Amino acid sequence: MEKDNLELIAEFENIIGYKFKNKKWIMEALTHSSYSNENKKKNLTNNERLEFLGDAILDLIISEYLFNLYPDLPEGELTKLRASIVCELSLSTVANKYNFGKYLFLGKGEELTGGRERPSILADAFEAILGAVYIDGKMESAVDFIKRILIPSIKNNQAFRDYKTMLQEEIQKSSHEPIEYSIISESGPDHDKEFFVEVKHSNVTLGKGKGKSKKEAEQNAAYNALNAYQDKKEK
Repeated sequence: MEKDNLELIAEFENIIGYKFKNKKWIMEALTHSSYSNENKKKNLTNNERLEFLGDAILDLIISEYLFNLYPDLPEGELTKLRASIVCELSLSTVANKYNFGKYLFLGKGEELTGGRERPSILADAFEAILGAVYIDGKMESAVDFIKRILIPSIKNNQAFRDYKTMLQEEIQKSSHEPIEYSIISESGPDHDKEFFVEVKHSNVTLGKGKGKSKKEAEQNAAYNALNAYQDKKEK
């Protein structure tokens, strides 16, 4: 591994509070497919497989966390809370806070088009890093990582909120007409789909959002609608 890469990784390890025994895993977690495609001679593995693993581990850790935190909350409400925590918006916000984008290995095209700030890339990297921590340090290290990096940020940024409910409550202050969510497009293969949703009220588009599930896309659309609605009220 190149000296510059080792220095970059050491700096990143200090930020996340975890030192990798095998640097291979963190290197892989920080490598976007655009970089591995542009550097095929280096025979690099991108972070997509680690992202797959990290996604599953994140669901498990957050599910257990909420199960213990809210012993009387029904399954449906727990599901909503989990969705608001593991969504692209939440993960990319935390990744931005810790400047994950600075440490990613991106292709030139992705770099030029703002890849280091792109929410989808940051959220995917967060999951890949979690997957790498899990492989390198087992479940205990993965849980420590989430408790140290994600949980405090969630509490401080009130990411437990259900944005669809918040939007509904805000709109109902002045109207009884229903809010409608609709899928405007889908992309990607069946195992890795991305949904694009818009939310409307009185036939006016309030916001749009995307996500790896319909629920996540709806939450992101509601979040964007709330921000636009608040900006309009303040003017």
